[in-house]
Amino acid sequence: MYFDTHAHLDLEPLCDTEEQVVRCAREAGVSRIVTIGIHPDSSENAVGIAHRHAGVYAAVGLHPHGASHFSDSILARLEELSRCDKVVGIGETGLDFFRDRSPREAQRNAFREQIRLARRRNLPVIVHDRIAHGEILSILAEENAAEVGGIIHCFSGDYEMACKAIGMNFLISIPGAITYKGSEAQAEAVRKIPLENLLIETDCPFLAPLPHRGKTNEPAFVPLVARKIAEIKGLAPEDVGRVTTLSALRIFRIPAEEEVRVSYRIRNSLYLNITNRCTNACVFCAKRDDFHVKGHYLKLPGEPTVEEVLAEAGDPTRYDEIVFCGFGEPLLRLEDVKAIAKVLKAKGAKVRVNTDGLANLVHGRNILPELAGLVDALSVSLNAPDAETYSRICPNRYGPASFPAILDFLREAPRHVPSVVATAVALPDLDHDAVRRLAESIEGVAFRLRPFAEVG
Repeated sequence: MYFDTHAHLDLEPLCDTEEQVVRCAREAGVSRIVTIGIHPDSSENAVGIAHRHAGVYAAVGLHPHGASHFSDSILARLEELSRCDKVVGIGETGLDFFRDRSPREAQRNAFREQIRLARRRNLPVIVHDRIAHGEILSILAEENAAEVGGIIHCFSGDYEMACKAIGMNFLISIPGAITYKGSEAQAEAVRKIPLENLLIETDCPFLAPLPHRGKTNEPAFVPLVARKIAEIKGLAPEDVGRVTTLSALRIFRIPAEEEVRVSYRIRNSLYLNITNRCTNACVFCAKRDDFHVKGHYLKLPGEPTVEEVLAEAGDPTRYDEIVFCGFGEPLLRLEDVKAIAKVLKAKGAKVRVNTDGLANLVHGRNILPELAGLVDALSVSLNAPDAETYSRICPNRYGPASFPAILDFLREAPRHVPSVVATAVALPDLDHDAVRRLAESIEGVAFRLRPFAEVG
């Protein structure tokens, strides 16, 4: 469930109890760890540890503290080590202008050479950054690090820096320090950054999260980092673990074995993915690039039957709500939605349907009375304040008839469904307030603005 993307298992005292540390991590739900080299001997030790344990990988590099010792022979040794099949990154490298244990020019040179090594080996760069935010970003840009991407480890910057790094194909890794007082800037960045751009780490044996601060950190504590991020973002720790694990597998080029999800859990809601077909071809739709939602893979090989969906749902009272929402328009399967909802409601479920609001147009009749008593809530994707904007961002074969149909659907819906919410994706060039005013002008309809570039 969890992936500790930055550990130092070769350092004392962790190296003295290596087997126990890895075992405790697994018992805590940490299935994968990258142990990070900080100089050639440390990197060789990291490779050895990775070979001794399934689910443990290594990165090889020279820490900026040791940059004064950098040489062609060290670079050659790191390159040789990087050819091991369990090496998934180059680093830890970067700049440390806080300790300044190596001359700054030596740090810059070692950093640049290791980025070049990463590009030769097609491996991500694992970046150490202390009091050097601007220069880190400049060197990454000058050395074309975006070609391989990487990780800003133990992130200590702000949201602006994070956005620039993400724009260069880097992920932002959050350590246990996020649980400390004084981490407000990092917490604000976590709040604003899509979860898909975040990783979690311990940096053990350092930076143990609360309530272990001051003690030896270890990979078993990384779920505490996930718990804090979940608290900040209004998710479950399991959501954070699942999404950050998928992102880590991708950035480290580790193959992921994935099962297509018909039912999938986010927070304490169970979502039902019953079709990938859509009425619209929205310009912002995430499935244009990817079929994952909060770490769940939703590209269906075929549409599940009513019986298969009900079997997946199981006991619906375990969840706050059951939501018809996958990577498609559920009301295209209207009869099946009604059949599934009827059974779930009889078992005591609260049922919500996320829809584009075009079902009446598609089916050629007012379908809302058919949902009465079966659906407790509708979330309707309004997305625009007028027909012209809607046709631009949500094109479909119904053309100019679409937007009036959505408005009619919203006006009618509160007569049959207790809770109706119109939503809009917060596109940068969209007049959000105009959409809100339109939605709230309809009696019985509330409004919610959905984050742009973050699904689920």
